[in-house]
Amino acid sequence: MSTPMSEPMQRLSEALDAERQALVGHDVHALVRATGAKLDALRALEAALPQGQEARLQELAERNRANGVLLSRRRREVNWALRQLGRSEDAPVYDNRGQAQQNTLRRPLAVA
Repeated sequence: MSTPMSEPMQRLSEALDAERQALVGHDVHALVRATGAKLDALRALEAALPQGQEARLQELAERNRANGVLLSRRRREVNWALRQLGRSEDAPVYDNRGQAQQNTLRRPLAVA
């Protein structure tokens, strides 16, 4: 017979489920809500770490890593789409004098 999950662990489990659903469904607003709920549950767990539930904590950590992999994949998809549209993340680059500049490679979407 297994012991019931602590309330913060249950909240974390539910937040991880919601996070995965939001990632699969491409729902940004739900992802933001789920991430907030996950962070709240993690703070509660850090304040009172449950004893004797290492296996469940490990399972939750694995689910969190799987969501992280899915999030990384979504980010790559968005970055690829932006590059195809001629946009990219504006990350600063440094010239040969060490001065920061913006890398602004643009590609026209249409030719008039």
